[in-house]
Amino acid sequence: MIIEIDKNSGFCFGVVEAIRKAEETLQQQDVLYCLGDIVHNEAEVERLTKKGLITIDHERYFTMKDTTVLLRAHGEPPSTYEYARQNNIQLIDATCPVVLKLQQRIRNGRESDKIENTQVVIYGKKNHAEVNGLVGQTHGKAIVIENIDEIDKIDFTRPIELYSQTTKDLEGFHLLANELKRKAIDVPVKIHDTVCRQVANRIPAIQKFSARFELILFVSGQKSSNGKMLFHICQSVNPNSKFVSSIEEIDEQWIKDVDSVGICGATSTPKNLLEEVAEAVRQFAYKLLK
Repeated sequence: MIIEIDKNSGFCFGVVEAIRKAEETLQQQDVLYCLGDIVHNEAEVERLTKKGLITIDHERYFTMKDTTVLLRAHGEPPSTYEYARQNNIQLIDATCPVVLKLQQRIRNGRESDKIENTQVVIYGKKNHAEVNGLVGQTHGKAIVIENIDEIDKIDFTRPIELYSQTTKDLEGFHLLANELKRKAIDVPVKIHDTVCRQVANRIPAIQKFSARFELILFVSGQKSSNGKMLFHICQSVNPNSKFVSSIEEIDEQWIKDVDSVGICGATSTPKNLLEEVAEAVRQFAYKLLK
């Protein structure tokens, strides 16, 4: 049986840096708080929890004082930083550089938007951590559009500036951008392509990878929006694609009648988990040969 791990799968740069900062800090202290899951992968969160990383939500964060908190790669709104300043909280900021740059672009454009009565539109997932951070740069006034069906939220008599959550798909972004330009006949529309290319480039790569195997095992945490998006792409190319979060979810029957298995994952999937899945498939294949 051919068993291959996709070389393009695994943590993106932002997640790698966030985990590095967490591990470095935990070498110097026993406990570190993290605002939200450091990565949308249950196995990796559990590994870091054993090292002393404690995941907290925003409700708990806004009751804390005199402590240290890690901000994960997704980024945070200005209110998170302001609370830290007022309550002696040391922030270890692991916000992805791509997200930080996007936050700054939205923030810098805010004053001209006020003058020109411009609407800031963000193509992204509602209540996603990154999107909450982006909306925060506009004092909560940005309009979040998950797909083209929600386009009626926009007032086409006012100027529009479109941005994207960094991990959204390029195709959907371009569809939305073209429709905005078509409908906004008498008002200016500025399009800012802010999709992260490290993420976007995984789509054509994973399409090619998925087509090469009889079975695809896509490995991701259930909470990962990037994982859900990439899995649907795998399925569109190879209908025999299965979503798993751990080796316990692999069904031996999937392996029974195939000669090739491709293993891939999300930007939040650790390489070691992909390797564990590959080893589990090898063991299943060995049993079937006996």
